[in-house]
Amino acid sequence: MPITTCVFDAYGTLFDVGAAAREAASEPGREALAERASELAEHWRLKQLQYSWLRAITGEYTEFWNVTKDGLDWALEKTGLDGDPELRERLLALYWELSAYKEVHFMLARLKAAGMKTAILSNGSPDMLEGAVDSSGVGANLDAVLSVQNVGIFKPARSVYDMVGDHFGCTPDQVLFVSSNGWDAAGAAGYGFKTVWVNRAGDPVDRLPAQPHTILSDLTTIPDLIS
Repeated sequence: MPITTCVFDAYGTLFDVGAAAREAASEPGREALAERASELAEHWRLKQLQYSWLRAITGEYTEFWNVTKDGLDWALEKTGLDGDPELRERLLALYWELSAYKEVHFMLARLKAAGMKTAILSNGSPDMLEGAVDSSGVGANLDAVLSVQNVGIFKPARSVYDMVGDHFGCTPDQVLFVSSNGWDAAGAAGYGFKTVWVNRAGDPVDRLPAQPHTILSDLTTIPDLIS
């Protein structure tokens, strides 16, 4: 079946999750953060993901915002930056205003011009996703923003991927799913989607039962895969 629907993970795929730490580090008086901003961002993202997986396994779902705050608290303590409550609040505020990667706008516009349906499918809670979509300006080229909050479990649970077909009335083989998380692309491939792993860091492929169909370094050529 031809691809009719292109679905994207949000954080790390469309939106730059390192932007909050970088922007805060550039502000006056943030010298301590500037020295460890990359490390903080990496720990924050990793714990955010780990906490979502653990909650999915144990059935203890909570909004992604709570997972995000918990991950930041761990990362701040790990990097020795946990003694500044104002820094914590600033980083959390910036997370609602993440910028899109530079290729995102043109890529989405090309997909819409080609007649594709486009959507986000994310662990993010609806209000978080609304903030990121509005601040980045990508909403004009999206047909839907789908949050796992509707099913009460995080990716890669199959019920999350079910949301795409339920919303668009398409079959899995009509969907191209794009994620910067190798485990997410693998999970979606096992579900039946055609998948792209946006491997910005050049990481090895995860050793999982299914693997991404295509690996790219950024989103620029996604429309070419459709054509």
